[in-house]
Amino acid sequence: MRYRVPELSPSSWHTSEIEVEKSQFITWICHAAAIDAFSHMLAAAKAAHPNASHHCTAFIAGPPGEQNQIGFSDDGEPGGTAGRPMYQVLQGSQLGHIGCVVIRYFGGTKLGTGGLARAYAQAVSHALETLPTQEVVERDRYTLRLSFANEAIARAWCEEGDIPIEQADYDGDGVRLTIGWPRDCPLDLAPLENRLKSAVEILSAPTT
Repeated sequence: MRYRVPELSPSSWHTSEIEVEKSQFITWICHAAAIDAFSHMLAAAKAAHPNASHHCTAFIAGPPGEQNQIGFSDDGEPGGTAGRPMYQVLQGSQLGHIGCVVIRYFGGTKLGTGGLARAYAQAVSHALETLPTQEVVERDRYTLRLSFANEAIARAWCEEGDIPIEQADYDGDGVRLTIGWPRDCPLDLAPLENRLKSAVEILSAPTT
């Protein structure tokens, strides 16, 4: 599976701001590799804006389609007017490992339930427009047995195919290379075997 995630380092976040009927909506977004990362950003947002009317949240701490490591909160807004619309925008973005907080400063004009839902969704959508992202490729580990003479050729082939070598172990019989193969592609070592002019032994493969 390949998907995009926020290109943000730990303890850093992407921010944006909109104004709706004199209310300020300030959005913070983080790379939520785990729920703890999102919780850290929420605590920082509350510390930075202690006098805000609301700190509404939504997060997906997993790949797109994740059903367990998710959550959202209205933080005192009428039920269903903040956290859920924010979550729906995140879900529709097809981004993974993402968390957001929308900080609201009430401007004196009530927006109504429909207006609130639109404002919170708009705040998240506006932040996503400028969010830097990077691709994540889920990979399975395969360990290959190669002779010493074939190691350099195999490494060059992996580099050309953007296949990471995650580990290399040596013994008297040669080298064992553990590679990260893209999970969304069937394993195909035929091009490598053609280059080596010999078969490649697979010592270990992921269990299904």
